Amino acid sequence: MSIDRYRGQVEHMASVASRAGFTGFEPELVMLGDDWSVSRLRHILDQHGLSLAAMVLVEEWRGPCETESERADAESVIKAVAASGGAKLVLCPFPGADRSDLAERQVNAMACMEAVAKRAADVGVHCTFHPNSPTGSVFRTAEDYRRMADLLPDLIGYTPDIGHIARGGMDPLTVIRQWRDRIDHVHVKDVAEDGTWAETGAGVVDVRGVLEHLAATDFTGWVTFEDESAAAETDPDQATAHNGDYVRTLKGGS
Repeated sequence: MSIDRYRGQVEHMASVASRAGFTGFEPELVMLGDDWSVSRLRHILDQHGLSLAAMVLVEEWRGPCETESERADAESVIKAVAASGGAKLVLCPFPGADRSDLAERQVNAMACMEAVAKRAADVGVHCTFHPNSPTGSVFRTAEDYRRMADLLPDLIGYTPDIGHIARGGMDPLTVIRQWRDRIDHVHVKDVAEDGTWAETGAGVVDVRGVLEHLAATDFTGWVTFEDESAAAETDPDQATAHNGDYVRTLKGGS
């Protein structure tokens, strides 16, 4: 989905998600636009029968401490999530242009996220970490995940994005099994064999296998679907409907 095209159109996005059969909504802060408020977001979600599953905070976190801007963004999101009982705050470092100074950046990102998570915990909000896979990401490979095991603070959960895991050269189901005890939120996304994003179900990710393992291990958190395929970039509304149909197919519906 294009941020420029849909930024601030919460009403439209919630309407499309609801019609597709989804029951939760997970916006990234930047998608809410400049004039959003907690009360307006709650009103829109209530109108469409949606729960706030989580909000996503994406920041660079390059230094050992948050910048003033990063801290202000975090405070805004923490406030919104705290007012929506039960939702999680997903923390995602913004990929850089490269992976220079990797070890230092990994430590700094974790330190900044821990600071956010501590303030969030003070108001009852749980944070969870979402690694991604662009070439400048600081947690994208198997070696990065071994580093993550040493650095991820206990108070922060883990949100595997199975598309990003695959693009990082790992098997999503294997990672899910290895990290199952820390997983408290899940992103589903599919990827083609050549590494480009695919429509959900059309790629190489074993989405069904992952979901079956989560169900078999009594996972009770949210599973949210994302789609960054070329078709979704062209027609996000249709892609959302397709994902709703895909979920119903997995569940044995028509």
